[in-house]
Amino acid sequence: MSVEPAKPTDLGDRDHLEVLGYQDSFNRSMSLWANFALGFTYLSPLVGVYSLFAVALTIGGPPSIWWIVIVGAGQLLVSLVFGEVVSQYPIHGGIYPWARRLWGRRYAWMAAWVYIWAMIVTITAVAGYGSGFVASLFGISATPEVVLGFSLGLLLLALIFNFTGTKTLARVAKIGLAAELIGVIGVGLYLLIFQRKQEFSVFFDTMGVEGDGSYVTAFIGAAIAGLFLFYGFEACGDVAEEVENPGRRIPKAMILTILVGGVSALFSFGGYVLAAPDLASIVSGEDADPIPGILEATLGTVGAKIFLVVAVLAFISCVLSLQAAASRLLYSFARDGMIPGHRWLSKVSPNKVPRNALIVACTVPAIITVLIYFEPGITLPVTAFAVLGIYIAFQMVVLGALRQRLRGWKPAGTFSLGAWGFVINVLALAYGVFAIWLMATPGSSGDFVVDYAVWIGLGVVLVTGLAYLFIARPDRKSDAPAGDAIEVAERLRARRVETSGMAKVD
Repeated sequence: MSVEPAKPTDLGDRDHLEVLGYQDSFNRSMSLWANFALGFTYLSPLVGVYSLFAVALTIGGPPSIWWIVIVGAGQLLVSLVFGEVVSQYPIHGGIYPWARRLWGRRYAWMAAWVYIWAMIVTITAVAGYGSGFVASLFGISATPEVVLGFSLGLLLLALIFNFTGTKTLARVAKIGLAAELIGVIGVGLYLLIFQRKQEFSVFFDTMGVEGDGSYVTAFIGAAIAGLFLFYGFEACGDVAEEVENPGRRIPKAMILTILVGGVSALFSFGGYVLAAPDLASIVSGEDADPIPGILEATLGTVGAKIFLVVAVLAFISCVLSLQAAASRLLYSFARDGMIPGHRWLSKVSPNKVPRNALIVACTVPAIITVLIYFEPGITLPVTAFAVLGIYIAFQMVVLGALRQRLRGWKPAGTFSLGAWGFVINVLALAYGVFAIWLMATPGSSGDFVVDYAVWIGLGVVLVTGLAYLFIARPDRKSDAPAGDAIEVAERLRARRVETSGMAKVD
């Protein structure tokens, strides 16, 4: 019986990993939708919009909603570049192995060092903010002690779920996805259709936030409405070795995360604005936490309580996804011998989970949570660094991809941008530099620590990372391949030709 020739793109997952120099060590039980759910619950428009709504309106008024569109479009460009990279390098860890294979070991060390600390701080922040929702759900006052207890509880609960394996991670991520969609699109649509108090023209009304100055300044200041929302899609690639056919599925999952996340955020943000009974008090800053009042006024006491249940599920899933992504990055870092304790961190449990890396991804945020309890003043510089660090790590990958393209790299994954790859890569880098500039621009409050909090946090991470890099020289201790994008692309094409030829035999 004759066997049909295999398509040039049909290279098995195991064969693909062998070309990259690794063995298939994980259970590939994560589907496209589970992978999308992981990225979406990490991005978490419910968490992002709730956290930024009042601040964005105070700075930029209702037109600040357009930053969701602007940043969403920019991050979509970044996700397309990532799609080509992960399709050629479907390896655990995302940012770290991508940066290493696109540039080099030292470059990858700094990208991963910045990124892992940004992720750990993000885990800490999400757990801390979620504790307030848990307290509200049970009718408990959110005292510092209560916030500490619930934050540690969320971290531990996520660790327990992650310990049980990839299937549990996928199930909880799907539950979180459902909760997010109900909490942002469902509630947003309800508010838009049945509880609208404002006209749609309000999204072009500055409501005087610019004062005597230019609204351009106020609008740029409101960029946080989008910048602090659109990341997390890269987590889809962090678990690449647990996804079947990752070269095709992960790029789709990342793009879906951006598109669905953006639409969800627009419905949510827009719904809250249009349903606000006293929008002027929010814009003026008199109502610093307006969403609970909007929900109770529109959904009633019972409806608001149901929303809290949905929100808590979303927060649990978000912490779970963050822990999972951070642990896979640590595992990938350790597997190449590039981090202290790499032998312990690179171990995989019998159920194919990097449990030791998960322990670190839970313990370090827990320690930071305790430190914040005793020294609340460190919250600002610690959290201000997180998002900037993630954007810098993203752009290190985008820059690395552009460098390889200029050297002649033609991505050999199953996801390809074709002739548009170079243009999209340049635009993604330009957007990223613009976004970093927006976030790194010092404030004007007159308080040095507040105005330069982002630089303080970034400086501490960069100095410690560079010190370890040049003292311990982890790049010299690792023999993991680096800067081989062109060579790997050629080997992948050759293996596909070989595989296709073998499939022709009777």
